Amino acid sequence: MRRKIFNLSVFSLVAVLAGSALSPLTALAQEDSTVQTQEDSTTPAQTPSLYDRLGGVYSIATVVDDFVERLLVNDVLNANPKIDAARDHVPKAGLKFRVTALICQLAGGPEVYHGRSMTDAHAHLGITEKEWDAMVADFVLSLNKFNVPEKEQGELFALVGPTKDQIVTK
Repeated sequence: MRRKIFNLSVFSLVAVLAGSALSPLTALAQEDSTVQTQEDSTTPAQTPSLYDRLGGVYSIATVVDDFVERLLVNDVLNANPKIDAARDHVPKAGLKFRVTALICQLAGGPEVYHGRSMTDAHAHLGITEKEWDAMVADFVLSLNKFNVPEKEQGELFALVGPTKDQIVTK
């Protein structure tokens, strides 16, 4: 039986965040940012990081899990034999771990991505614009499934969007 494992370093750029508890956590984070301490009511509250607004590592990992599962069954991506072959070399759990670490780091969390550069991880895959667009569409579906607010989605895409030039080679 052939393992269907997706080398999402290929798409670790967008990989994702927020979890099933994101909406309540986001609301709490927003409330906390407007509350001022009794000791100093003249100091404005500090805005929480994107990482915190997304709910932290567990929420981000939940979205990444859904996102990677979508990528594994994406017909556009499955049509690329190089992507298909790469899936045999990277365990799905490892891929989800790396993508989660990358997104957490980009969003301002304490996790650190220790994987290869986007260029090194994707150069041999021949990723096309069409494949990139398919990946982005799946990412949006996962973000929407977990009710990630539009503002945070925009911030995520601003963080991972620049990696497109390192990933799309055809």
